[in-house]
Amino acid sequence: QVQLVESGGGLVQAGGSLRLSCAASRRTVNGAVHWFRQTPGKEREFVAAITWSGIMTYYADSVKGRFTISRDNAKNTVYLQMNSLKPEDTAVYYCNVLPMVSRTPSDFGSWGQGTQVSVSL
Repeated sequence: QVQLVESGGGLVQAGGSLRLSCAASRRTVNGAVHWFRQTPGKEREFVAAITWSGIMTYYADSVKGRFTISRDNAKNTVYLQMNSLKPEDTAVYYCNVLPMVSRTPSDFGSWGQGTQVSVSL
């Protein structure tokens, strides 16, 4: 079973940028890697996903044009470049993998620790 570890979170001012990393313990063969985020009291929400080939990417409307997902299969790592950050982007960000793309959190198995992103005014 592949293990995923998120990193790269932090505190940034509105308008700033962060790059999150999702490192896999082994090659995510035929796996689409996803980013979700969650704030206290709210359901985990889809942010972005990328297919194994990297050809297809998917974004939530709220981040489209600001966030970019990419993958380096040689490093077994997926990145989420977040630009023009807003306070409403504040959340714990999680990555996970499925054979196909899904925007439904319950389709996934266990989740990791995530990485905290905090955006101040």
